[in-house]
Amino acid sequence: MKSKSLEIPLRDTDEVIELDLEQLPEGEEILGILRTENVPLHIWLTLAKHYYKQEKMHDFVLLLENCHKDAATDYREQEKDKMLALDTLAAHYVSLGRKEKNKEARKKHFGKATSLYTQADKIIMYDQNHLVGRAHFCLLEGDKTDQADAQFNFVLAKSEKHIAANMGKACILFNKKDYKGALGHFKKALKGNDNCPASVRLGMGLCFYRLGNTDKAQMAFERALELDPRSTGSLIGLAILHLNSGDKDKLIKGVKLLSQAYGIDSANSMTLNHLANHFFFKKDYQKVQHLAQHSLQGTEVEVIRAESCYQLARSYHNQQKYDQAFQYYYQSTQFASPSYVLPHFGLGQMYIFREDYANAALCFEKVLKIQPNNNETMKILGSLYSQSDDSDKRDQAKSLLQKVTTQCPKDIEAWIELGGILQNSDVNEALKAYNTAAQIIRDNIHEDVPPEILNNIASCLFQLGKYEECLQHYETALDYCKRELQNDEAYLSAITVTITYNLARLYEALHEFGKAEDLYKAVLKEHPNYLDCYLRLGCIARDREQIFEASNWFKDALQINQDNANAWTLIGNLHISKQEWGPGQKKFERIIKTTNDKDSYSILAIGNVWLQMLYQPTRDRDKEQKYQERALAFFKQVLRQDPRNMYAANGIGCVLAVKGHIREARDVFAQVREATAEMPDVWINLAHIYIEQKQYVSAIQMYENCLKKFYSYQNVEILLYLARAHFVCGKLEETRRILLQARHMAPQDNLILFNLSYVLRHLATNTLRDEKSGLEEVVSAVRNLELAQRFFTMLSKATERQKYDLNHAAAEARQCTDLLSQAQYHVARARKLDDEQRAIRMQQEKAKQELENKRREEEELIRKEKEEKHQAMLVQREVYREKAKNILIFTEEPEPPKAPKGRRKKEEEPLYSSGDASSDPDKDDGLNDEEKERKKKEKAEKRQKKKQAREEKKKARKERERKRLQQEREEKSGKYTSKAFISDSDSDGGDDGDDAEPVPKLNESPVKAVPVKTGLLDSDSSDLDESPRKKAAKTRKRKHFSDSEDDSDIREEMEKGEEEEEKKDTSVTKISDISEDDVPEAETSTSTAPAKKPAIDDSDSESNDKTSDKGEGLETETLESQPTEETDVMVSETRETVFEENPSEEEGEKEDRSEKKKDSDDDSDHVEKKSKSEKRRKGDEKKKSESKKKKKVESPISSSDSDDEVEKHKSKKKSKASEEKKSKKKSSKVSDSDSDSRSKSRKKKRKDSSLSPSLSSDSDSEDAKKKRRSRKKKSDKSKKADKGKSSEKSKQSKSKRDKKRSKKVVDSLSSDSSS
Repeated sequence: MKSKSLEIPLRDTDEVIELDLEQLPEGEEILGILRTENVPLHIWLTLAKHYYKQEKMHDFVLLLENCHKDAATDYREQEKDKMLALDTLAAHYVSLGRKEKNKEARKKHFGKATSLYTQADKIIMYDQNHLVGRAHFCLLEGDKTDQADAQFNFVLAKSEKHIAANMGKACILFNKKDYKGALGHFKKALKGNDNCPASVRLGMGLCFYRLGNTDKAQMAFERALELDPRSTGSLIGLAILHLNSGDKDKLIKGVKLLSQAYGIDSANSMTLNHLANHFFFKKDYQKVQHLAQHSLQGTEVEVIRAESCYQLARSYHNQQKYDQAFQYYYQSTQFASPSYVLPHFGLGQMYIFREDYANAALCFEKVLKIQPNNNETMKILGSLYSQSDDSDKRDQAKSLLQKVTTQCPKDIEAWIELGGILQNSDVNEALKAYNTAAQIIRDNIHEDVPPEILNNIASCLFQLGKYEECLQHYETALDYCKRELQNDEAYLSAITVTITYNLARLYEALHEFGKAEDLYKAVLKEHPNYLDCYLRLGCIARDREQIFEASNWFKDALQINQDNANAWTLIGNLHISKQEWGPGQKKFERIIKTTNDKDSYSILAIGNVWLQMLYQPTRDRDKEQKYQERALAFFKQVLRQDPRNMYAANGIGCVLAVKGHIREARDVFAQVREATAEMPDVWINLAHIYIEQKQYVSAIQMYENCLKKFYSYQNVEILLYLARAHFVCGKLEETRRILLQARHMAPQDNLILFNLSYVLRHLATNTLRDEKSGLEEVVSAVRNLELAQRFFTMLSKATERQKYDLNHAAAEARQCTDLLSQAQYHVARARKLDDEQRAIRMQQEKAKQELENKRREEEELIRKEKEEKHQAMLVQREVYREKAKNILIFTEEPEPPKAPKGRRKKEEEPLYSSGDASSDPDKDDGLNDEEKERKKKEKAEKRQKKKQAREEKKKARKERERKRLQQEREEKSGKYTSKAFISDSDSDGGDDGDDAEPVPKLNESPVKAVPVKTGLLDSDSSDLDESPRKKAAKTRKRKHFSDSEDDSDIREEMEKGEEEEEKKDTSVTKISDISEDDVPEAETSTSTAPAKKPAIDDSDSESNDKTSDKGEGLETETLESQPTEETDVMVSETRETVFEENPSEEEGEKEDRSEKKKDSDDDSDHVEKKSKSEKRRKGDEKKKSESKKKKKVESPISSSDSDDEVEKHKSKKKSKASEEKKSKKKSSKVSDSDSDSRSKSRKKKRKDSSLSPSLSSDSDSEDAKKKRRSRKKKSDKSKKADKGKSSEKSKQSKSKRDKKRSKKVVDSLSSDSSS
């Protein structure tokens, strides 16, 4: 068999029929041969294939339709051939349906294809070619994309390089805008077969174009053209790339490619649409319409049909054939996909032309949804929303235009649109927008600002009250119009009229009514039908109260337009201002009829008319109820039309208030005020409600705030309301002041005069009724009464209609006359009362003057007495200072050896202080010369610092003592003196501080001094109430111990040797053996509290001063070894004496124990002082290496006063003066029995010490022993006298303690004497 022939075997023979495949006979002839010879099915398929290639579609279909019943199928692969025959015929019907334009015919072809594919499914359902063919059919149907995708996925799972499956999958992904995935499947198809069809390259080019890779897209389209030069898709793709490049040569090349594609396939809709787009920009609208019509008729693809309709619509739009343009725009939107928004944009423009702004906004909203950053769409939408009555829409328009100005800040139209929207809500922002637009024109376009923008800027300035700047802009705009009038006369003349009218409004606001009238009339001269000029001229006449002339101007406006609502409104307001309710109501009803009940202002005005009728006096309750219901109905109608109308809500509140629902009315007014604070009516109504609720203060405050906020205190009506509030509140003087202010503002208003007269009459009546009114008040009241009588008389004779009742004015005049007839009586009574009060005042002044003179005399006497006392005290002070100089001077004696410490080797080891390194001779011997010199310098510096500190302390104490003495002199007429005693190291004479002796003379004894006795005023008042035990504890806490270790050792030794204290005789250290730093603090005792053990401090006299100052309620005696210079008071460590009542039994027992403890403390102190003096003496001998010399020992003078104690007692001195005297008397009685013996012993001791400075230790010891015994006897006597009975056991324990203390002191002293 030859390659181009086919052999058909004959039945029951070995012969064949050979057919030339290139010259096949008719299909009917071949069909007869195939049926007769019972040819196998695969030969039928081969013949049908060649008939398809020769485009003999009838014979192709004939063979495939009859092969199922006539062909032989008794061979192995007959099922596969059956399925192939069905799939091939189904694919043919699919191709026919795809090309069919008639929907019914297409549906018929698709139905046949579906039936054939179903039959094939029953034979081999999962054959790859069968599934691919069926998937392509589902993809073509459009609504079975998911089924097609599943079948493609099934095939690709078995064969990844299947070309048809990859191409089908790529188409699905391309339609889903997954261009990268679609490109991948096209590449797989290309890898599977290098000789794949050109459609694969075309698909790859489209994917590259969608991905933005135009170079590779161009390469793909060119390769597709190489494979198939008649590929219209590739030609169109290359043409689009060249047209979008912008290059002139490429544009020409792109047009040539489109023409080539049109020559290959003149019915290709894509080619026709692109050619139509090209001719649209060349403004050849006839060719555009011809090509677009052929494209629309030659395709059933809705996307392509939408583009064809859009090309037709915009060609008609440019030809201003708006009806046809609207039709094709609308048809395009029906075919277009949601992403194709150009038809919606054009349709929105058509709706704007038809003034259907709602539908226009819907169209542009669809565009903005797909392209949210499109500036043109946002500008148009912003302009549409700005004209809406919905506030939300206006806000949305503002946000859109602000977004445009942000994205494109140099868009002049956007700034102008934004200014127009903001002008009604935010004038300042609108002014900024207009100024920005003007600045862009100046800077970027370099031209003068157009008069429209200047006019808008001036309008904003007018609203802001900046009239001067507004005038400048209007004048600039008019100059521009005059200068450019020749270029565009019609437009600029119209703008000139508008600017002139606005300029007249500006002059009207500036109260230059003459200029305003001239401009209005000039406009009317050129344009007689300019209705607003008539209305403004009528308003000027109305403001001048030329009602008749104003009415004529309004009627002239009505002649131009009979239905003009503004003219009828102004006429109706004229009637209402004259309280002509009926004519005014008719005018507003006419407006409502012409506007079909949509004019809210007119409806509100009629409601106000019915509300005013409620305020008229009437006794007909039925009519009042009727008026209330009508007013309420009109206000509700306004709220239904405009739920945010504040005036309607305010009217409803007024109706509720008239009905008596005060709380509900107040709630309504409060809500209105919260909604807007720029409505003065609601402020006034709230104040009225407060008046009804008798909250007069709140009402007055509300009226005043309203006057201040809205009227700058210049509204007469509100001033009357405020005067009424003050009158009801009873503030007649304030009411009179406010009415006088209103009278000055409106002198022609008789109602104000009536109210003023009424207030004057009430003021006069109240004054005359008050019997306590003065003469001047009564005379003034009579004058006010006369004035009110004249005013009422004049007002009662008025002829014109007034706002008050004439009869009421006449009645008030008669009442004023009656009161004036009684004026003489009231004047006489007031004069008499005035004379009486004057006489009383004179008497009071006289008595007051006498008292003042007496007081001055007493003050002068007191002052003189104080001066005399002060002079006397100064004299006494000078005498005292002279006597106190240079009286305590002693010579220093060599220190005796110190006694050994404790039970250790007392005879061999001396007693040293643990805190003083210089007292140890062993340590001193080990020091070199440099260290000794350094220590000398350190000690010298320390002594210098201590000396300076002592001097400062002295000055402070002198000042405090001087103040204290001066205070005592002022309070007490007597003189207070005390003795200063020089005590030995073991002196016990501190208890005799209360014995006052005469001041000794200077030549009596070289050791006597004149101290000043301290009293209760120097002590701390807070300690007077404490018990003796607490006082002793406090005193102990305040002591400072310098050598704590030695002190504790000495106390232990003293406790061990208390029993042998009285058995042994001891010697006492001489006064000269004690150095300046070792002078002990004086022992103290009182009649009520046990003495506190003094601290031994060898640091300096400053520490002793501190210790003595802390003692409270005690009088002490100290050694005075150094005279002071320029001192006010000479006292040696003086303490204060507390005067208390007789101590009780318990207190006496405590005193006895304290005295015994004090004896032991004295002995221990003596031992410690001796040891310290010996240490210092040895140190001085080693350092100086010279013979001992006698030195004078000076005792610093200290005061027990402290600043705090003086300040406390100054405030309490007067209240406790009497208590001090009583306590002194009681304490003096207690201490009289012991004072004589103690005084004698002290005198004897001072005398002995003055005669022989260095007495033996034995005599001193015996004297101290006698004193202790005498003090013990005295304490026993006081205990027997006060307590009566005491326990024998307590006496034995006391005697044991005394013996132990005596034994300890004797042992220490005997060891000292032996050493």
